[in-house]
Amino acid sequence: MTLAVRYVSARSLDTAAVIGAPPGPGEVELAPAYVGICGTDLHIFHGDMDARVHTPAVLGHEMSGRVVRVGPGVEGWRAGDAVTVMPLRWDGSCPACRAGHQHVCQHLDFIGIDSPGAMQQRWTVPASTLIRLPDSLALDRAALVEPTAVAVHDVSRAKVAEGEKAVVVGGGPVGVLIALVARAAGAEVRVVEPSAHRRLLAEELGLTVWDPAADDIGALVGEWTRDAGADVAFEVSGAAGGVDTAVDVLGVRGRLCLVAIQPRPREVNLHRFFWRELTLVGARLYDRDDFERAVTLVADGTIPAERLISKVVPLTRAQAAFEALEGGGDVMKILVDCTDNTEGAAA
Repeated sequence: MTLAVRYVSARSLDTAAVIGAPPGPGEVELAPAYVGICGTDLHIFHGDMDARVHTPAVLGHEMSGRVVRVGPGVEGWRAGDAVTVMPLRWDGSCPACRAGHQHVCQHLDFIGIDSPGAMQQRWTVPASTLIRLPDSLALDRAALVEPTAVAVHDVSRAKVAEGEKAVVVGGGPVGVLIALVARAAGAEVRVVEPSAHRRLLAEELGLTVWDPAADDIGALVGEWTRDAGADVAFEVSGAAGGVDTAVDVLGVRGRLCLVAIQPRPREVNLHRFFWRELTLVGARLYDRDDFERAVTLVADGTIPAERLISKVVPLTRAQAAFEALEGGGDVMKILVDCTDNTEGAAA
């Protein structure tokens, strides 16, 4: 038996003993160490994804941990190896897969949403999903590799180049990670974020942050770019106002990278797209190259993962952690400690 956090109904989690699955051919059993809670997990927690998620569902896909045992036919891995997981299982035969876009497989199994996730003491996954971690990387920091891979993919999709001016609308965990990855790519970056707590954290990381409630974003962009407008904008807020801001800040032939999952259809200023010949790019998930790059960025300190971790809680306090994240602005990233010592919490 293994202890797991399960989503059972809207705003209700339990921590229950479940029967673990031993690794079969091509599979590996892991001992998750830390699992991050992300925006998608919150959508599940709110009941917004009940049509897709089959209850009781073990959550979690932002993880780090170690190999416990390997199944038949698995080579290159052994007990004790530090790993994270690229939580994607594709069919390999759909049109998207045949075109080389397996990460957006038309029948994708996103592990932790469509199948059991990492928020448990033992977790069996395909060996093909494993990403090796350097021994020097602390496992709590390594739990941020997955969201960093999201940011790497977003910056790549937006084709951010050295010297370009980029605006990130939304300074939550993914927004800050995008800003840091874009800065590492040589871009000049500005972040737009209403939360004072998140603005302060971003500023402490050396980012320039604007408050949409107090600042004239259009005027600031005009001054910054000499009225040319930004080269690229990332919409990470998921709000209608954020979409408007991301469109408005762009200059001629600017690129808008849509990152946030919009909860409903949005009105978009298509005249602006016509007038300035703008480009809209969708960005979803990541591939193995994105993950490998993310490991490097977290391990070498380009991503100061420890600064983004607000709190670490044991499995038994996962419900409270989800509730704390609902407020949004006062916390950044909360990790769930999945080690066997589940009664004590680390701050």
